[in-house]
Amino acid sequence: MAKTKRKKIIFPTKKELSEAMAEYTANLSAKFCKARGYFTVVLSGGDLISWLSELLEPMYQESIEWSKWHIFWVDERVVPLDHKDSNYKLAFDGFLSKVPIPIANIYAIDKDCAALGDAKGAAILYEECLKRLVNRDIIRTYKSSGFPQFDLQLLGMGPDGHMASLFPGHYQIKEKADLVTYITDSPKPPPKRITFTLPVINCASYNLMAVCDEAQADAVAKVFNDNFDLPAAWLTADVEAIWFLDQAAASKIPKGH
Repeated sequence: MAKTKRKKIIFPTKKELSEAMAEYTANLSAKFCKARGYFTVVLSGGDLISWLSELLEPMYQESIEWSKWHIFWVDERVVPLDHKDSNYKLAFDGFLSKVPIPIANIYAIDKDCAALGDAKGAAILYEECLKRLVNRDIIRTYKSSGFPQFDLQLLGMGPDGHMASLFPGHYQIKEKADLVTYITDSPKPPPKRITFTLPVINCASYNLMAVCDEAQADAVAKVFNDNFDLPAAWLTADVEAIWFLDQAAASKIPKGH
């Protein structure tokens, strides 16, 4: 499994965090588009999409090679794609519909499984999708494991320390063979979800974890104290695993961490 030391940057405001995330993403887009002709980006839900709105500014709209982006989700709620709880809908309405990424490069979960609430089927088909894109060399593979290696994942964390749909005390965090797994009893509604497994998450070249607000401060402090009961404490990456925090989220991190 990829290993790199956890880093952090603390921002005075969410606005500054959002601006830095846009710059970070744009720089990596330029790097990977030049090197490979593709940029594979993995999104999550929650507040992340609103923070990504900085990429809608003219300077980025004009400079980013959007046609080379390929968009995935680290986890998804198994609900119809037009449902208010869908991460796809959140991202499409707030971001993807406003940039010229080809629709064929946006990989939502299977719409029939989503409509039926078939979490297991959705996980199987999403894993098959990833494998097809590996075979087409759109997604790279990690050097030792052969697992998919995404260029950039943009992640969030809940107050309980969950990331993606890997929750404390649930067995999915221990899954090492599958690329995508599913959960039908999520402690946070809706109950049915699919999620990348930890080895896939940690094989990414760059993992950026963005966390804001005081509600997350206890969990952030536990992560930086290496409390591995929290799934987010396991986050690493091949090149860089970096946490972008606002001052409220970082307020309980012990000095020296």
